[in-house]
Amino acid sequence: MIAEFQEFINRGNVVDLAVAVVLGAAFTPVVNAVVERLLMPLIALSVGQPNFDSIGQFACEGATCAGSVGAVITAIINFLLVALAVFLIVKVYNRMSRGKSPEQDDTVDSDADPDDVVLLREIRDALVRQPPR
Repeated sequence: MIAEFQEFINRGNVVDLAVAVVLGAAFTPVVNAVVERLLMPLIALSVGQPNFDSIGQFACEGATCAGSVGAVITAIINFLLVALAVFLIVKVYNRMSRGKSPEQDDTVDSDADPDDVVLLREIRDALVRQPPR
């Protein structure tokens, strides 16, 4: 049992997952700052308020339930803003780590392909030109 546990802990996936969780927890304030301090004020400038909780409020009779369609809209918008913030941060990070300009990102140098990739492309092209049997 101890050997199985040691094998489980020593797998690369467990360590990778632990690192991802720790980095995700450390990255959360960055994403929240971008959303709350940058994106939400931009929405407030264009729409007037970044919170839609007051839209579509309703209350149940005889029970203590109260709801709001706007709260769901606000949650969806917050999710999309967090996704957008993560996308933008990762895009900037990737661009900085590669050291390429945006024009260089879309170009592919076929001369730099390994020989096996070139061979596979030739086989693919030959199969496409071959008439069906």
